[in-house]
Amino acid sequence: MAASDLATDLKQAMPDLRGSLQAGVSLADLTWFRVGGPAEALFLPADADDLAYFLARLPGEVPVTVIGLGSNLIVRDGGIPGVVIRLGRGFSEVAVEGTRITAGAAVPDVKVARAAGDAAIAGFSFLRGIPGCIGGALRMNGGAYGGETRDVVVEVETVTRKGEKVTLSNADMGYSYRHSSVPDDMIFTRATFEGRTGDAEVIAAEMAKITESREATQPIKSRTGGSTFKNPPGTSAWKLVDAAGCRGLVVGNAQVSELHANFLINLGGATAADIEGLGEEVRRRVKETSGVTLEWEIKRIGVPKAG
Repeated sequence: MAASDLATDLKQAMPDLRGSLQAGVSLADLTWFRVGGPAEALFLPADADDLAYFLARLPGEVPVTVIGLGSNLIVRDGGIPGVVIRLGRGFSEVAVEGTRITAGAAVPDVKVARAAGDAAIAGFSFLRGIPGCIGGALRMNGGAYGGETRDVVVEVETVTRKGEKVTLSNADMGYSYRHSSVPDDMIFTRATFEGRTGDAEVIAAEMAKITESREATQPIKSRTGGSTFKNPPGTSAWKLVDAAGCRGLVVGNAQVSELHANFLINLGGATAADIEGLGEEVRRRVKETSGVTLEWEIKRIGVPKAG
């Protein structure tokens, strides 16, 4: 089925759809690496009810892929078959009540950190160091600078592949290091977090320190995708990459950052294949020199370009 056929057929089958549904949209502009092919169909739901309506009527054989801000993501050059769902404005609310914060899945992590700081709620400063949105942090148990998402989650609202709304507790999330056990076909829409009463000046100082550290040690102004590999038990991925002689390594127009060896960079004109191929070469060299098999932290989705 052609991309236009899928989008057209779905629109006709869902007359009450309120969100945007488009065919053949390039996903490169929606990822921090600025690479990747098109979505066969891209759906931006108006809100959680619209998302549930869409999924309840979407044929079971149509694949669904969910993306957030695209900060920790490689979309392969052949694009993504089926429907890509991206949560936007209808999932961007932030509300504070006491030491609790409720945030939509599309809210940038840094915005939640700032909201907590403004309300003198401690426990959220680590989110300042995660370049993504709340949905991704929930899915991957995002963490940085001594904190993890599971430390503050109370409950998470989701929509299932069948269009059912389900609320999960912290315990239901099955959290471990950079992982949750929630099925991939459940879409996070909103979450409630709990912090503790803190001092606004202390929290501001914590976040300023994190900001300074990121700017000094990470290539945040480059086309990058955050930490590439998970830290193996007892060591740091960047140390193994460095020891394997991969700092500055180039494949095509992709490079291992000179500033931080666990970051890959699009030097300009890189393909997704360049970036993923570079990552695989790094994994090969690290395995050869240390015996450790690095696990990807960056998500890689879609299909390679034909030919």
